[in-house]
Amino acid sequence: MARVKGGGHERRLHKKVLKGAKGYYGRKKNTIRAGKNAVERGLQYAYRDRRNKKRDFRGLWIQRINAAARLNGLTYSQFIRGLKLAGIVLDRKVLAAIAVDSPKDFEAIAKQAQAALKKKAA
Repeated sequence: MARVKGGGHERRLHKKVLKGAKGYYGRKKNTIRAGKNAVERGLQYAYRDRRNKKRDFRGLWIQRINAAARLNGLTYSQFIRGLKLAGIVLDRKVLAAIAVDSPKDFEAIAKQAQAALKKKAA
């Protein structure tokens, strides 16, 4: 009986790997052994960084809010506490967008936060 090697199925798998390795440098783009390792590693990075992206953006928003708050005489933590005391419910994404796009509006929010802090201290 003849030996079956599974040529069609294997070829499809190889094509799938090489398609994923398109644009890679050196042997990784055209050999299965090197390409498979590179594609698997790339998929691992993609999986990990889909989660890290959320973390990175939150950090960016906090940096932008801190910079805008300091222009208005507050630190980031003071500003966030003032917002809570004033009853202003805005998430960091929206606050960062306001800080970048319309500084006048952010200044008004900062004044409300500052007033709430002073009221609490008195």
